[in-house]
Amino acid sequence: MKFHVLAETLVALEKESSRTKMTELLADLLSRATPHEAQIISYLTLGTLRAQYKANQFNFAEKSMLKLLAHLEGLTLSEFTHTVRERGDVGIAILHSQWPSQEKNVTLLEVYHQLEQLQTLSGTGSQEEKATLLAAILQSVDALSASFIIRIVLGTMRLGFSDMTLVDALSWMAKGDKSLKKDLEQAYNLCADIGYIAFLLKDQGPQALSTVHPTIGIPIRLAAADRAESPRAIIEKIGPCYAQPKLDGFRLQIHIDTKNKRIWFYSRNLHDMSSMFPDLHEAFQCMHVDTLIVEGEAIVYDEETESFLPFQETVKRKRKHDIEEVAQSLPLRLFLFDILYLNGKAVIGMPHTERRALLEQTCGLCSDKRINVIEEKYCTNPKELADYFNEQITRGLEGLVVKRPDALYQPGKRNSNWIKLKRHEEGHLRDTIDAVILGYYSGMGKRASFKIGAFLVGIYNPEKDRFETLAKVGTGLKDDEWIELKKTCDEIRVAEKPHNVVCASELAPDVWTNPSTVVVILADEITQSPLHTAGKTENHLGFALRFPRFMGYAIDKTAIQATSIDELKKLYKLQYTS
Repeated sequence: MKFHVLAETLVALEKESSRTKMTELLADLLSRATPHEAQIISYLTLGTLRAQYKANQFNFAEKSMLKLLAHLEGLTLSEFTHTVRERGDVGIAILHSQWPSQEKNVTLLEVYHQLEQLQTLSGTGSQEEKATLLAAILQSVDALSASFIIRIVLGTMRLGFSDMTLVDALSWMAKGDKSLKKDLEQAYNLCADIGYIAFLLKDQGPQALSTVHPTIGIPIRLAAADRAESPRAIIEKIGPCYAQPKLDGFRLQIHIDTKNKRIWFYSRNLHDMSSMFPDLHEAFQCMHVDTLIVEGEAIVYDEETESFLPFQETVKRKRKHDIEEVAQSLPLRLFLFDILYLNGKAVIGMPHTERRALLEQTCGLCSDKRINVIEEKYCTNPKELADYFNEQITRGLEGLVVKRPDALYQPGKRNSNWIKLKRHEEGHLRDTIDAVILGYYSGMGKRASFKIGAFLVGIYNPEKDRFETLAKVGTGLKDDEWIELKKTCDEIRVAEKPHNVVCASELAPDVWTNPSTVVVILADEITQSPLHTAGKTENHLGFALRFPRFMGYAIDKTAIQATSIDELKKLYKLQYTS
């Protein structure tokens, strides 16, 4: 396949707002690809070179890109920068200038391998090497192809769909309908590498999807908890249950391969954070296993007061530099709450009680106090559960995660196998909302100097693979936080409303952003709205937040892990229950 063919489809996808038509376009493209090309297409359409859990950064600054492109087009940096500002995107800008090449015969594989080479360059003098290699790549293709290569390198490939649309497209490619979606999702949940799933489907057919199993070094998509309003509601729903303290730290999935002396730490959004936890890496040397996958919560612990520190302290451990020094000043404890894989065998199909026993047997005797199996209590009635909940609140924790005794571990699923019960904040809404920033409004009055006065947030609709507006937020930030928020938004600003955002014209922000930054919002209540599009249908009004305020960033969540429409509907109902 020629890279230009991919570029033409990407243009069509970018102009299309219908998810159904996007799915058809992707399915048609994938049907014409070889297995290896389908794998690459799956990555590139999501703006990466490989699976999203792997490192995908090119570390090539936009300023360096502007200089390079200005040189290739025979313009001054000032002239080219002006064109970029007019067009709103550096990749789009070259489509409206005199590009030096019209070549359309370079293959997808050729471009991909060159980009792989570009990404491997590092060290002293690597920026010059990168500029030379990138110039050669760009000069070998036409302007349309170059525009997407530029956006891949800069990390600004935003086509308005997620991996779930790719799953649909793969089903349409193979079956002509969505009948294969369930099998594809199951395989993808066990092996969070959409490119590999695409390769397997093209290479061996649908029957091969059943052969996908958990693999050490490839993250399993995380199970998630449902919500409930009270201990009584939980007992009525699932009966006697096991309750565990809910910690506010880093949720980690840990993979151990003793033979090859490898340990991986994957975050909630399945990013590889292995380099950030040298202390935990050392602690896991006490494990006498061949292979192991476990999940837990890492949180900074004050040894003197024997207490957990707030998430604001734990988040300081997320860094690229001075890792060893910070690890000493902010020591972590890891509390393991589940086991998924042991010595070559997946155990996610076992009930909770059996997995718990296996977890204690495998990890409970670890001599290093940095590794712990989280406590749990068996509760048979609402009073027992309420008493245990209040005990955790007194300890300064968030609440409980309650689990059915027979619950299997279901990757990528949110259901009543696990239910979270959190302390009630001020106001009628009994939980915070994880929302996605969609854009911001210019400031007025005191905030005029900040050039930002409020921001628009939305939530994710997984059924339609899109973001729907929920609130205009203007409180909860200090002056310096407004400045920082604007900087964050400007780094992901886009020229026009993304295709996967549904917003009433009356609410359109002054600056649109790519829906990628997740924030925590607290409000007095969820109301119905004729303007906001969250959950809106022909027969029902949308949902909105009354008196929303910013509480912080959900740094370990991706946009599609934000609060979903189904969760919002449950929260709306919960606020009216006693």
